[in-house]
Amino acid sequence: MARSPPEGGGRVFSLSASYSIDMSLAQSPIGVFDSGVGGLSVLQALRAQLPHERFVYVADSGHAPYGERGDAFVAARTHAITDFLTTQHHIKALVVACNTATAAAIDEVRMRYPVLPAIGIEPALKPAVAASQTGHIGVMGTRGTLASAKFGKLLASLQGQAQFVLQPCDGLAHAIERSTAQALPLISFATEIRALCASYTQAMGQFGSKLGHIDTLVLGCTHYAFAQDELRDLLGPQVRLVAAAEPVARQTRRLLQESRSLAPAAALLPEHTIELWTTGPIVQLQAAAARWLQLPPQCCHAIDLPIG
Repeated sequence: MARSPPEGGGRVFSLSASYSIDMSLAQSPIGVFDSGVGGLSVLQALRAQLPHERFVYVADSGHAPYGERGDAFVAARTHAITDFLTTQHHIKALVVACNTATAAAIDEVRMRYPVLPAIGIEPALKPAVAASQTGHIGVMGTRGTLASAKFGKLLASLQGQAQFVLQPCDGLAHAIERSTAQALPLISFATEIRALCASYTQAMGQFGSKLGHIDTLVLGCTHYAFAQDELRDLLGPQVRLVAAAEPVARQTRRLLQESRSLAPAAALLPEHTIELWTTGPIVQLQAAAARWLQLPPQCCHAIDLPIG
């Protein structure tokens, strides 16, 4: 499916070295989406790496969590959101800030939108291998991500380089998602998140810097970045936590540089640089945006995105 151009004329998009960017494309936003608010951790990294860009973020909170859904459902949601971002916001790049959606649908997205740079996210196993001193690495992820063929291929590519302990974390992403609800006391969700983190890390084995201990933990879901404080308290400072948000942001910047579509380094008013949309309760997204990105509530909007 090709992108619809904005009213007033079409735009040519090419990744060839001879491509001459037009300013309308450079000033177009980058689309980002996740099953919920977890992808805001990726948006944090994107904003730091690309401070002059505009962003449109979709939290599909009305259909979360993806990690406990089937591939067909996740792929259908991914296509509905991508269609919204391309036709309504004319994005110049798409960041799939969800490990489960990347595994289930990124290849189809790239086939449907061949001229749209689509950047996925996967558990940061390679950086973890480079960081680990003991060669024992834990991987926390959703059941959908860890069971996917894409993750299996990544894991197989690193065979013999480290020992990986995989831990599906049922309910953790959902608890983090619900922790932003204003109607319920935050302390109850903090307690639940800590209890889930404790249960899953205990199931993985010994953590630490000693021989045979897990010294590196991969956060294989974007939501888990918002449980880093709890995990550090439980595991101690000697265990390295590895997430993929910063590598994704660097890759996005690299692709925009290659296509000559980086936004010009011109000042933009903060309220013009980002829009946040949700298929769930808007107060939940507003609370998350204020807590983690220091964004005002007027950046947030509700939307219904049925599967077409």
